[in-house]
Amino acid sequence: MAVASGLHLLIRPLGPVRAPASSRGRRHTLPASEFRSLSPQDAVSVFEIEREAFISVSGECPLHLDEVRHFLALCPELSMGWFEEGRLVAFIIGSLWDQERLTMDALQLHKPHGSTVHIHVLAVHRTFRQQGKGLILMWRYLHYLRCLPYVRRALLMCEDFLVPFYQKSGFGVQGPSDITVGPLTFTEMVYPVRGHAFMRRNSTMVKRGHIMGWTLHWRFGSDSVLPLVGGHGWRVRLSRRRYRSV
Repeated sequence: MAVASGLHLLIRPLGPVRAPASSRGRRHTLPASEFRSLSPQDAVSVFEIEREAFISVSGECPLHLDEVRHFLALCPELSMGWFEEGRLVAFIIGSLWDQERLTMDALQLHKPHGSTVHIHVLAVHRTFRQQGKGLILMWRYLHYLRCLPYVRRALLMCEDFLVPFYQKSGFGVQGPSDITVGPLTFTEMVYPVRGHAFMRRNSTMVKRGHIMGWTLHWRFGSDSVLPLVGGHGWRVRLSRRRYRSV
């Protein structure tokens, strides 16, 4: 024991211990919060959230897994996913429709020349509910639709108990829907989008805006919204920043 203690006193560090160069490289972290269009590769995560959210309440899913893949392949730019550190926490899936009211065909078809966005489903992961994420996501989605010059309005159908939720997002009641699913009946709701025209230049431009304390970065091309960081469709990058109204 004495020998060990003596050795301990004689040993002195020669200098600060440095980590190997390879471990001192840049840390690669996922963005804290990201909104982007979905792809068929996201279909399983989407369906797991949707199934848990709807089966427990109504016993029916708005979209089955093959239908989720179908719409994400045909029109991914009309979807929006909210990701927290790479994990999908909420989503919206839409498609184009070309009639004034929704019919049974609207549940399965995408009309590329339509001017109405049919919102098939909005769902939030169970661990992120009761936090206002559904309203925030819908607000961002509708704001995004206003960037698309070919979109005139958005339609959805919901059960009666969800009508107040969508009214908070600006939807108005159109009346009872002609669509029924088993014993379920629905109310059809409409949101006037009124697509905006943007200045168009030879090169793409980046617009920045503040929404509820976040700084959003959109990238627009001459005809459509382009991705900021690869991927399919569009991407919104967020950075948390405090600001004051002026």
